[in-house]
Amino acid sequence: MSAPRTPEEALGFLSRLNPSGIKLGLTRVREALSALGHPERRFPVLHVAGTNGKGSTCAFAATALQAAGHRVGLYTSPHLVRINERIRVDGEDISDADFGRAILDVLERYPSAVAEPMTYFEFGTVVALWHFARVGVDVGVLETGLGGRLDATTAAPSLVTAITPVSFDHMEYLGNTLASIAGEKAGILKPGVPCVVARQEPEALESIEAHARALGVPLWVEGRDFSADTLDDGGLTYRGPGWRLEGLRISLRGPHQVQNAAVALACLEALDARGVAVTADAARAGLGSARWPGRLEEAGQGPTVLLDGAHNPAGVAVLLASLRALYAGRPVHCVFGVVADKDRGPMMRALFPACASVQLTPLDTPRSLAPAAYLDEARALTPDVAAWPDVDAALAEARRRAGMDGIVLCTGSLFLVGMVRARMERTSAP
Repeated sequence: MSAPRTPEEALGFLSRLNPSGIKLGLTRVREALSALGHPERRFPVLHVAGTNGKGSTCAFAATALQAAGHRVGLYTSPHLVRINERIRVDGEDISDADFGRAILDVLERYPSAVAEPMTYFEFGTVVALWHFARVGVDVGVLETGLGGRLDATTAAPSLVTAITPVSFDHMEYLGNTLASIAGEKAGILKPGVPCVVARQEPEALESIEAHARALGVPLWVEGRDFSADTLDDGGLTYRGPGWRLEGLRISLRGPHQVQNAAVALACLEALDARGVAVTADAARAGLGSARWPGRLEEAGQGPTVLLDGAHNPAGVAVLLASLRALYAGRPVHCVFGVVADKDRGPMMRALFPACASVQLTPLDTPRSLAPAAYLDEARALTPDVAAWPDVDAALAEARRRAGMDGIVLCTGSLFLVGMVRARMERTSAP
């Protein structure tokens, strides 16, 4: 692969990296950051790991930090429609021009990335940290990609860390027990750096606590050190080690967001205690105005088209609870797509019987599992299921069946959510 010379060529260079490639380890990222003069050390970092809820927690925290007057860099993955979504400053996606220039800067200072290309995620992480340092963010919020111990984002030192609920996902890389998966997530812990921990299964919490003891990490555990409760009027109260906040409102939908908001508030409280000032008013504003697309997102009406990126059993359980809370009594017609390396069985067994119909679709990724490959498996769970050659046909059938009153639910993979969201954006464009 030749070195790009223009911002446009630089974006092409990034697009040619394998987006599905995974190489766990920090050596390449640390070499690149050293060659760049350690941009990751120029701003304090909130680092968030976990299986589900990472993105929402990061969105709450980043929005509140911005409301507190900080210039905030937010790095998340995966993206839904454009890769630019992964790198944001003060809520705005990085522009193509800035993205291209940042890639050129990195390659100029670390030409080894041309001769021996890094993975898509590794390279994107380095570019994000370089961009955040170049534009002078006051604080960075980083979401891990996979695991934690060997995730590229872990190369950045953190001021506060957090672990959202741990469940089964990516077992081929993280292990087949909650203890082993939690241990990989706990790899983001740094000696003496406080870690906010969401309520966990006992096996997962024990693993996290063991890692924390070994490193001298103070833990703030949900239910012990902080909590959030919903009031009858829909408001939220938060109790932390020092903060007492009443009458909070959260912008993101679904009962599970109460927990994500609680973790975000505890992170903000910990950051405030460590010198990144956050007021109660800023925390309130962040919870009330955060946006996180593709999670219980209504993307169309008549019928309601609901996008949700649930892609593991725990995510599906949360989705089903939200459907019961928000759409009780309305029939759900599901458009479902899944990648081949996911443990689809538990997801399907929980989701499909709750749906009036299921339309299986392929995804726009080499990792996609062809609908025909698991159609019989799906038919054993629900009689009203069909396989389609593309998402447009599957979506059209789900819409037809839903009529005006039903719900068209697109789920199973963030790839699918991104595909449908891009189509919705095109049809709504003037």
